Amino acid sequence: MKNIRFIQSLFVLLAISLIGTGTAMANGEALRLQKVDEHVYAIVGPFGNRTPENLGNNATFGFVVTEAGVVLIDSGGSYQGAAAIDTLIQQVTDQPVTVVVNTGGQDHRWLGNGYFKERGAHIIASEAAVDDQRSRLQDQRFVLSNLVGEKGMAGTEPVYADEVFAEGTDFVLGGTAFELQLVGPAHTPGDSVVWLPAQRVVFTGDVVYVGRLLGVMSHSSSRNWIDAFGTVAALEPRAVVPGHGPATDLAQAREDTLDYLVFLRETVGSFMDAGGSITEIGTLDQSHFTHLQDYEALKGRNAQQVYQEMEWE
Repeated sequence: MKNIRFIQSLFVLLAISLIGTGTAMANGEALRLQKVDEHVYAIVGPFGNRTPENLGNNATFGFVVTEAGVVLIDSGGSYQGAAAIDTLIQQVTDQPVTVVVNTGGQDHRWLGNGYFKERGAHIIASEAAVDDQRSRLQDQRFVLSNLVGEKGMAGTEPVYADEVFAEGTDFVLGGTAFELQLVGPAHTPGDSVVWLPAQRVVFTGDVVYVGRLLGVMSHSSSRNWIDAFGTVAALEPRAVVPGHGPATDLAQAREDTLDYLVFLRETVGSFMDAGGSITEIGTLDQSHFTHLQDYEALKGRNAQQVYQEMEWE
């Protein structure tokens, strides 16, 4: 059965890639354009940390071209990072970005808002995401100024959503229907997903990582993250545009995200039941996931964070 699922996953990935894939250089580091469906695109940024070359765009973004303008999912990690995203969009369409959706409070989900707001875009986010953005702004700016540099962060100012929602909202632009749903706390407190019901494509923000080990942070909830993934799975999407990594199918998203979260919580739980202390948490065997990027950098911190989280459950 596992082999059958693997073959099915390869078929869907091949189908997505055949729809169209291109690469564009943005300020020295590649943002890769991946066509997911007719008028639906992923913008796949590099793995690894934020750098002066990627301008904070170490993530995956997305956009949908409609007859009334472009809907952009996540605006990038800086003003200049947003400009790099816009340059890639302009390779596809002359339509302006009319709506920007921030899927969460992570810096690369929203710090490019100012660029698109200047150009007339209407910005939408969950209330929880905006609260998270406000509470972590100073920390994010400090980290980005060190990693991206003052030159790369030039012009970046906090611009918050024009429209917020508590649990969910929907809208139609240019004949295309969009459904937004709060599923956090997951990676961040205000994580939301964007669902295109007609195309059966879901943009998950940081709820899904593909090809890279996810990060459990102090502001994350590993327990609710599993439920958030369940909400994505219940949509039965044809294609998943993750927060990190290329667009894929649900099976691959499950292997790289849900399977790791379930493994981590079960393994840490057993370790705690056996009397293991947090000082020994680094000894946990997570080698089943060594194929994921950033495994060595994140595995220990993830286990420690889940341990601390589960102490209070």
